[in-house]
Amino acid sequence: MTKSDMESVVAALRAHGRFAVTSHDNPDGDALGSMLGMHLGLELLGKDSVMVLGGEAPLPPEYAFLQLPTRGLVRTAPADISERVLVAVDCAQASRVVDPALVEAGSLAVNIDHHHDNTRFGDVNLVVDDASSTAEVLMDVFDELDVVPTPELAEALYTGVVTDTGRFQYSNTTPKALRLAARLVEEGADVGKVFVEVYESTPFAKLKLLARALEHAAELAEGRVVVSELTRADFESARAAEPFSEGIIDHLRAVDGAELVALVRELPEGAPTRRKGSLRSHPRGVDVSAIARSFGGGGHRRAAGFSTDLPMDEITRQIVAAFTAADGRGA
Repeated sequence: MTKSDMESVVAALRAHGRFAVTSHDNPDGDALGSMLGMHLGLELLGKDSVMVLGGEAPLPPEYAFLQLPTRGLVRTAPADISERVLVAVDCAQASRVVDPALVEAGSLAVNIDHHHDNTRFGDVNLVVDDASSTAEVLMDVFDELDVVPTPELAEALYTGVVTDTGRFQYSNTTPKALRLAARLVEEGADVGKVFVEVYESTPFAKLKLLARALEHAAELAEGRVVVSELTRADFESARAAEPFSEGIIDHLRAVDGAELVALVRELPEGAPTRRKGSLRSHPRGVDVSAIARSFGGGGHRRAAGFSTDLPMDEITRQIVAAFTAADGRGA
């Protein structure tokens, strides 16, 4: 981030009156928490704001407590989208916006993110790649705008910080992130509520889906790579909706000796691509965003994703080959 980046974003948010806030497909806690946080912050500034998340896929059930539908979330672009400023949060590429057409449809595109490979697709961009989360970046923006968080806003941002830092256990857990968490709690975020809702309210169908992912898991490259898949048959057998796959990869990451883990899920018929893959690595491991980019995706150095039409065996082969090439120790 540069001073001019922050000034440009702050100026855009101050100068305009109508906004549409969106985020990436398959939204996680930081995407949803940041989207709600930005929406609530704009309302505190007296702005007209609407949250837009295109498509028909249900939201992950662990984030139902954010009550996005009752707080203004719509699933299709409003009729006056051309007159609104689009604010895309936690989205590294225009193609990752749930409805990419929104980027061009708005009167101005503001891009606020923390992914190091962000393409700066907005007309105005604020990308802080050493921030723990997009929620952290938003709090800096709100401070510049003199927005005092309400308990609702604080809880939305806390959700983003706590999930993107893995409950303050991942390597992106900085002193600033911890200080921000304390501040958000002081502003009214309910730590116990967020923990129970996100981590201890798991639908039984999600547990069944996790069991299928663990059953399919395979150790490769002498145990340094763990790869699993979820087929449509797995989703149907578990009676699990698409968002129930959120977070399953973290169980694979816990395997002793695994330096890179991958979870590839087969998408429903009619989806733009046949499969989506998620990649994770340990703090001293390979840059999985580089591997994701080889499939046309991207993300963080330790957490990334991609979409592809390749068959599962070819995906696995390319992941292992990329890992051994980047690792330098051979298979």
